[in-house]
Amino acid sequence: MSREPSGVEALLARFRYRPDEESGGLTELPAASVEPDRPPGTDEFRLLTFGLGGGWYAVALGTVTEILRARTLTEIPRARPPLLGVLNLRGTITPVYDPSLRLGLAVSAPPCAGPDSARPPRAARILVVRTALGPAGLWVDRVRGVQRVRPSALERPRGGPTGGVVGVLPMAEGSCTVVDPEWLLR
Repeated sequence: MSREPSGVEALLARFRYRPDEESGGLTELPAASVEPDRPPGTDEFRLLTFGLGGGWYAVALGTVTEILRARTLTEIPRARPPLLGVLNLRGTITPVYDPSLRLGLAVSAPPCAGPDSARPPRAARILVVRTALGPAGLWVDRVRGVQRVRPSALERPRGGPTGGVVGVLPMAEGSCTVVDPEWLLR
């Protein structure tokens, strides 16, 4: 026996994005290169390392403006993944994205906005990065810290997504993939 959706359920069904619908006219982010963040007088650059799933990733420290404790986001009607929602960052509406989708680590984004969202995990953070279109957030599972790296320590990426992968940094407990933050937002 199928039941008819109630008035509220019908409104919510129209409100939320469905993968089978197509909406054109969305702004694409321009391609950008990653400029390493080098302290003056050294040949090293600094990376901010963070965890997604069981892996480690990094972005140039100079692209990160701040690190926020993860919080419930404001839902955007009919928003397509990887956009999770938005947050008000001192008067600036900032979109927050799920980089694990772009990296192929997840099939769908977790509900981080709206009435179905659960409280974010304690270790989760939002990395606010500078982009060509303004600030944007990257929802990550955990932040490890800043790593100083010589350019010669980065290896070329092997297989997998390479469009935004800058390099791979070997570490004692595995490897860390260095990515272009703007590539994660597309």
